[in-house]
This record gives sequence, C-alpha cells and structure tokens, in this order.
Amino acid sequence: MTRTPPTPSRARSTRRATAASSRRRPISGTGHSVCAAPATGEGPGSRPRRRTRFASADDGGQNLTILDRAAGEQTGQVSNELGAFLRARRAELQPRDVGLPPDDAGRRVPGLRREEVATLAAISVNYYERLEQGRVVASAAVLAALVRALRLTDTQRTHLYALAGRPKPRRRPRQPLRPAMRRMLDQVTGVPALVLGPRLDVLAWNHLAAAILVDFAQVPAARRNLVRLLFADPAMRARHADWPEAARTAVAALRLETADDPDDPDLAELVGELSVRYPDFGAWWATRRSGAAITGAAVLRHPLIGDVTLDYDVWELPDGGRQRLLMLSAGPGSSAYERLQILASWTAAAL
Repeated sequence: MTRTPPTPSRARSTRRATAASSRRRPISGTGHSVCAAPATGEGPGSRPRRRTRFASADDGGQNLTILDRAAGEQTGQVSNELGAFLRARRAELQPRDVGLPPDDAGRRVPGLRREEVATLAAISVNYYERLEQGRVVASAAVLAALVRALRLTDTQRTHLYALAGRPKPRRRPRQPLRPAMRRMLDQVTGVPALVLGPRLDVLAWNHLAAAILVDFAQVPAARRNLVRLLFADPAMRARHADWPEAARTAVAALRLETADDPDDPDLAELVGELSVRYPDFGAWWATRRSGAAITGAAVLRHPLIGDVTLDYDVWELPDGGRQRLLMLSAGPGSSAYERLQILASWTAAAL
C-alpha cells in the first residue's frame, strides 16, 4: 500500500504537538544521603567516649530543609492567589512582630523580607520565592510552618489552607504512654531512664532521670520536648559538659522525625520556633545532618556528684508507635557508677 506523504500543514501540526508534549514532560530530581557522623572527643577528666552510632535515613531533599521535600516539588503554574496572600501578609509585619531584631539601616520595602519569612518557616529562600510565584504546591507541613511564621489568626489560617486547596490539619492528641514502657520504667531504679515519643517529646521518666537531668515535672506538659529543653532550659544546658555536641545530635534526631511524619503541624511549629529563637539550631538544621543516636556517651555535669561520663542506649518498640526508652548507665566498679549510686540513694531518701 502506498503511503500518502503528510501535507506541510499537517507536518507543522505534528511538530508543534511533539514540542508541546516534550515541554509538558515532568522533570524529576534525585535525592542524596545527608547523614553525617558526629564529631568525636573526650569528656573532661573522663575515660574515652564511646563512639556514637546513628540510625539514619535519606531525607531526600536538596533544599535548605526537609520541609521543602515534603511539599512534593510539584511544578507547573498554579493559582497565584496564595502567593498574593503571602506577599500581602508579609508586608503587614515588622521584624519586632515576629521576634526578629529591628533593622536600624532601614528597609526599601515595607514588611518582612522573603529571606526572613523563609528563616521563620524553616524552609529555603528559593522554595519560598517559588511558592510566592505560584510555581510549587505547598505541603501541609509547609503551610503549618507559614501559619506560625506569619503569625496568622484562625481566620487567616483557614483562608491560607483554602487558597492552597488543602484541608486544615487536625492537631494530634498527645500520645499516651504504652503500658510496656511504664512497666520498664517502674522496674528500672538504678539508672536514669525516660520514654520519648514522636518529635522527641518526653512522655515519662523515673526519679533518677529527673535528678541528673532536669525536673521534668516542673515543665508544662506541652513544653516537655527533649530538643526544646536542650536549647531553652538553662539547667539542661548546664548539665551537658559538651553542650554543642549534645545539641547537634538532638537536632539530627529531630530532622529524622520530619522524615517519618513530614505533615505533622506540631513538628513544623517546633522547628519554626527553635529556628527563630536560637541561631545555633537554625545553623545546625541547615546542615541537613539526619540521624538518631541509638548508642553513645555523654559527660553530664551535676552540682552534687560532679562530672560523670555515662553511656546512653535507646530502644524502640517494634509496634510502630514511635515510643523509645532512653537509658543512661555506667560500668560497675567505675567512678561514674559509684557516683550514680550515691545520687540514686539521695533521690530515694528524698521521696
């Protein structure tokens, strides 16, 4: 059978359709591992530190924070009403309104800069610019971070989610302590032990943990988070002879939490709060180091028993509930072991 050659007009139409199809083809990127080993060192006047072991996960992101990856990087032109809302709200705020230092040099434009909003929300500047331009679709985690960064009211928050085409996320109730964890805490009396939940919230502890770290009972339940306490509580800071290493390890563990649940609004708020209030947190978060320390050593500085080097180990229940038992211990016969027993006896006598 003889084929009829296409007419010039049909050929041009075919080429245009092919070109349009190629332009519409999505472009996908590749992730990379971001886990890094912690710095090693010696505690003051202590035996060599046990090397910290990390359980790690690839956070898959190429931007400043994992919240960028959580957005899904959906490209293409979307409704820019969301961008207009963000620009308008940004123009209404001054640095003092969001806890930033005043700009003595003056501003060429009213309100907050894009860089400041990105920092407050713990997302990259590049990602936030594309969000205002309508070039990406925000995830629930990013929206939750923007709610806090821009100090939105409940009405504005509802409007933000409506513009983004997403339902408002519901707050997750605080996770109850699992019975198995309570039994373990009740049976562990000679070493400090505490139970951590999602976001590294402190769910429960024994008396020795409160004696050597911080009196968790005096901390409001909503503020009992291990990472927040490391940065915000002066007593918790003072307990760690090598506070920077302890804090960096905690930040890496918190980043791993975002990989487990990137749409958790409480987690997004926690990251945003710590990024704004503590420059060290923001700097370490930006390194993209991700990993949960499951074993290692820490030098704790206690006003009654002095400096003690304790091993720590973390066990997680295999039921998917994300509750972990953290225990601090010392080898029998060691100076740290004897001091820990002295503190335990004083703690028991005070009960």
